[in-house]
Amino acid sequence: MTLLRTPLALALFSALAVAHAADAPDAPSVAQAKNLATVDVNATVDKGYRASDAQLDTFGSFGSAPLHDTPASILVITRDQIDDRQPRSLSELVRSDAAVGDNYAPVGYYQDIAIRGFPLDLATAFRLNDLTISAEQLVPLEDKQRVEILKGIGGLEAGVVAPGGLVNYVSKRPADVHTATIGTDSHGSTYTAIDLGGWLTPAFGLRVNAAHETMHSYVDHLDGRRSFISLAADWKINDDSKLELDTDYQTSGQRSVSGYQLLGGTTLPPHPSRTQLLGYQPWQRPVGINASNTTLRYSYRFSDDWTMRLSAGHSRTRIDDNVAFAYGCFYAASCASGATPGYFFAPNGDYDIYDFRSPDDTRQNDEVRAVVAGSFDTGSITHEVNIGASAFRRTMDQRPYVYDYVGTANIDEKNPPYFDPSPNQPGPSARTLTSWQRALFAVDRVHFSDTWQAIAGARFVRLNEREYDDTGVLSRETRLIKVLPQAALMWQPTAPLTTYVSFSKGLSLGAAAPYWTTNGGTVLPPLLSRQLEAGVKYAFSDTLDLQAAVYRISQPYQFARPDDSATGFTFVQQGNEVHTGVELNAAGRVTENFRLTASINVIRARAQDTGIPSYEDHQVVNVPRLRSAVYADYRLPFVPRLSLLGGWRYASPNVATPDGATRVPAYHVFDAGLRYEAQLNGHALTWRLNVDNVFNHFYWRDTGTSGGDSYLFPGMPRLARLSVTYDF
Repeated sequence: MTLLRTPLALALFSALAVAHAADAPDAPSVAQAKNLATVDVNATVDKGYRASDAQLDTFGSFGSAPLHDTPASILVITRDQIDDRQPRSLSELVRSDAAVGDNYAPVGYYQDIAIRGFPLDLATAFRLNDLTISAEQLVPLEDKQRVEILKGIGGLEAGVVAPGGLVNYVSKRPADVHTATIGTDSHGSTYTAIDLGGWLTPAFGLRVNAAHETMHSYVDHLDGRRSFISLAADWKINDDSKLELDTDYQTSGQRSVSGYQLLGGTTLPPHPSRTQLLGYQPWQRPVGINASNTTLRYSYRFSDDWTMRLSAGHSRTRIDDNVAFAYGCFYAASCASGATPGYFFAPNGDYDIYDFRSPDDTRQNDEVRAVVAGSFDTGSITHEVNIGASAFRRTMDQRPYVYDYVGTANIDEKNPPYFDPSPNQPGPSARTLTSWQRALFAVDRVHFSDTWQAIAGARFVRLNEREYDDTGVLSRETRLIKVLPQAALMWQPTAPLTTYVSFSKGLSLGAAAPYWTTNGGTVLPPLLSRQLEAGVKYAFSDTLDLQAAVYRISQPYQFARPDDSATGFTFVQQGNEVHTGVELNAAGRVTENFRLTASINVIRARAQDTGIPSYEDHQVVNVPRLRSAVYADYRLPFVPRLSLLGGWRYASPNVATPDGATRVPAYHVFDAGLRYEAQLNGHALTWRLNVDNVFNHFYWRDTGTSGGDSYLFPGMPRLARLSVTYDF
């Protein structure tokens, strides 16, 4: 009965209508469907692995302009790339860009990333159709046309958000599509998906995507499942107005992997395993995640020069968190002397196991936005303006969780001893967070001449956030009003070449102090960040773009400062964290048969003026000095239906401790694949084979933190995925 109250039921019934309408004699042709999009201001043309536009540009903080004329670094992962690489997680999706890396991204759990060395905020940095979603979910990719990643401060676009950037998932639109995909992998997983679309009338179209996956993980005891369905609907009300609806529902269940920790806080585990589930207990249940996301967008064209968009979004995630969690060594005999910090594994590899249960953990994001965009002239100067307002609310409802020690194991044990779970049970659900952001924003793109442009804008944001303890008592209230400016100057001496310099400010919430510090649990004040960026964009051809950017991002440094307090640490904001880097990117079709994406990111990330000499003058944690990534697709001239796919990823040594004394080694990872395009009964049939980590190289992919604690996650071993897609 619950199913009937979700978007799943609506999408299932709509799928039947779409399939029937597509075969009807009066169904509009593809050309007719395209002609309807007179107000579809966010259309993107993919040429190979290149995209010409991004939804973030259309009504966003850079004015209405193509990517080539945008003074920012925006990565667009096209549908072709998603299809060819077959990613199943956020971590796998973003590894094609060298400026993006993992930050606490466990297998079997929702994941986070860092951009330009700054972790993203799961509450505000992830978007669906440019509306904020709760990112504590496994965001599906089956219904996404592309994924856009803004690298750097997005304060004007999103308000209170971490300085790393934004991730925007863009939904597929209705089209004449009828495809089915089945797949498997080298561990025996199964995957099925359908993509059905059509125009029921010349003015109304639907598109349905659905998928089911049974996951047999490379990690022991980590089998899982996932089911997903979505509906997209476009209604062309008249020549000047259009309504777009997107809704999805997904349910998943899989055990979560605990990360390794440094032995004694200083030493890498000598014999780590990529397949071992640390702390495994037979009573550990899967982490269940149910998520739904809905966006509704109305566009109206007043004239050839002025348009309006009204948008509303709703995102809800419910998590049943169940983990036999491997953490620290407080209860291990080998740590009894107190010489080893209890929040790391013991020097001999001992670790404690906790029964962690937090059911009904519910996160909800709601946002409304209104934007008017248009252009006008003042003498010889042309202005393109975006003016708007938005309101965003985030709530969290949680139950007092169980987090009880049950026993101690060792990392060298293939199967740890089994212990009884805690007899305690979670308490009743209560509201633990209510956060409101209300904002007014305006952007003016000024065309001085054919070669010079400038952008100036600001976002006036008002934040009111209340946090409650598990009994419902107010524990924190944050109120602030801030103006976040952004400015850029662009010079385009020739049509293919754009150069720019930009400045922006951002605001993000302070972090909560780790429990093992003197002020554990205290949330520090909001942080003001600044960014300077200079870049060059060159359209080498109609199908290949080259980009380069130099950037500097700074914000106050948050860290556990060693002192003489009872715990030995106090969590503070002291000094600055400054990330200075250079990015080089190429994307598109090099020749008729060869297309690629390639990127290099060199970054110097330093903590300055911290007052702790050992924390100064070295790379900060989980930010490799150098990353590179290449993904290529070569169609064999003598077998034109067969394409060779390949990738290479590199990361330099990565710091794992604040004093820089411990680093994980550098790594090279090579991927390979094949794509074969055939015909069956006159319909396209596409085979794809991908082999990730061809040489089965061991590497540490992540040394990030969560809640102030540090973890180490190994990279994925060799994994082959095979799929076949039939266009029926």
